[in-house]
Amino acid sequence: MPQPLATRAPAKINLTLHVLGPRADGYHELESLVAFAGTGDDLRLEPGARLALELSGPTASLAGSDADNLVLKAVRLLADRVEGLQLGTFHLTKRLPVAAGIGGGSSDAAAALRLLARLNGLPLSHPAVREAARLTGADVPVCLDPRARMMRGAGEELGAPLHLPRLFAALVNPRVPVETPAVFKALGLQPGQDLAGANHPIIERGALIDTLKAARNDLEPPALRIQPLIGEALGLLRQTTDCRLARMSGSGATVFGLYDSCEAAAEAAKAVRSARPNWWVKATSLR
Repeated sequence: MPQPLATRAPAKINLTLHVLGPRADGYHELESLVAFAGTGDDLRLEPGARLALELSGPTASLAGSDADNLVLKAVRLLADRVEGLQLGTFHLTKRLPVAAGIGGGSSDAAAALRLLARLNGLPLSHPAVREAARLTGADVPVCLDPRARMMRGAGEELGAPLHLPRLFAALVNPRVPVETPAVFKALGLQPGQDLAGANHPIIERGALIDTLKAARNDLEPPALRIQPLIGEALGLLRQTTDCRLARMSGSGATVFGLYDSCEAAAEAAKAVRSARPNWWVKATSLR
């Protein structure tokens, strides 16, 4: 009998996010440097005759029902494209906050596709796997092979993996969901209208923090108007010792602070957790 397969579904962090403008299909053209955290959800697949999903973990109750869970959506999209696909029961341990700008559901869906690809002897480059990822959600393709890279378009254009130096980070989420469509609506761009701002800088590996400081997250200002707690979280991180950069990830509400050492990141997380004990706070590394 096939043995269970397991993988981590890491948090996706948008170190930068430039919005170039709205597209005719309703999406926005983006340019974003994405990295992945050492923290995340865990997914296990027990091969079997029927498809099922079992949820556990501290944020499991917020992960959505069978009808809208992205793991099952991705699996069904792949099963529609691969005849005789071997399936089974997925066990998802949910730790990441949801609707948080760190791709939790998308990373879970990508993890499910990775496990099915492994079980069925499919490469991640298989057209059916890539198409299932694309149709599941805009962030799923970049999470399929979770390594730092540039993401463009509406998430469908992926650059080659980047070998970034390890970044030490404190992640903070004030436990308020922020819906991505609402943030883009608050951005207020009309069809044909470009967002003013400097072009995305070329990634300089040897001066990465300085490169990141020259970039931005264009969704941060509208997200702050929708949810002021994001600004409070950013303020707390900026007050921590040796914080090199504090910025929002994705469409929020998660923010991150970058530090030169794991000790500094851990101390920052401790300080924020002490000030806001009910928030989700995690020291980790990004790469």
